[in-house]
Amino acid sequence: MAELLTKTSLISSWHGDTQHHHNPRVSVVPKSYSFGYGLKRFPSLKMKSQVLRSSSLSSDFHGNKLLFRVNRASSPDRVSSQLRPSIVSQMTGRIGKVQKWWEKGIQPNMREVTSAEDLVNSLLNAGDKLVIVDFFSPGCGGCKALHPKICQLAEMNPDIQFLQVNYEDHRSMCYSLNVHVLPFFRFYRGAEGRLCQFSCTNATIKKFRDALAKHTPERCSLEPTKGLEEKELLALAANKELTFTYTPKPKPKPVQPAAPSLKPLPLPSFTANSDVSKDRTLATSGR
Repeated sequence: MAELLTKTSLISSWHGDTQHHHNPRVSVVPKSYSFGYGLKRFPSLKMKSQVLRSSSLSSDFHGNKLLFRVNRASSPDRVSSQLRPSIVSQMTGRIGKVQKWWEKGIQPNMREVTSAEDLVNSLLNAGDKLVIVDFFSPGCGGCKALHPKICQLAEMNPDIQFLQVNYEDHRSMCYSLNVHVLPFFRFYRGAEGRLCQFSCTNATIKKFRDALAKHTPERCSLEPTKGLEEKELLALAANKELTFTYTPKPKPKPVQPAAPSLKPLPLPSFTANSDVSKDRTLATSGR
């Protein structure tokens, strides 16, 4: 009985001392203690195990959980919670930046067409600048192989505008423009409108280079920019799958040349007496 009371007093004294010192980092057992039991004294290291065993028998806890104070400034959980959003954002950013093959190597003078109206307006607003429309498909192997060379040519000719048309996204528009072979290219410039059109692959890139060398020299025209042809605009407007509207321009009436003004010819003047004298002269000469 005396031993049980001594253990109980030891636990209560240790518990009161831990409440007296408000240290943010709390340990279960104090660092240094010496306990008296009769005439003998025991070091604290020996009594630690006894204190832990007797803590379950003590009536001061009543089976409740011990509460510990932790310094939040040095908590690894808090540090990890602060770093976790940045790490997740970086990981998602890296995953979201995976480029498709037709987006690699894009130059400032290259961009993808978003709609039929965008294509029409881009050609009309280009002025006298040379515009090359590149029709491609993500599943086209020839388009994928040719794309790096097209990017190199765009980098070498920054004054030329390259418009990319994704066939899979604008299949109906390409059908209205009579584009059925890929890769396919069309050259446009100012008032001349469409200069040429052709299909080439990586093996026949010379066809593209020749057309580029032929139409690259700058030209200036006083007439308005033509863009797509009239029949192509009407085909796009008639396509019900597109949200493109076009109002045909009224055709000017042909000017007929003015008829030359005819002046009446002057009639010869004669008198009746002169005619009679002429008749008599003729009659006498006949005799």
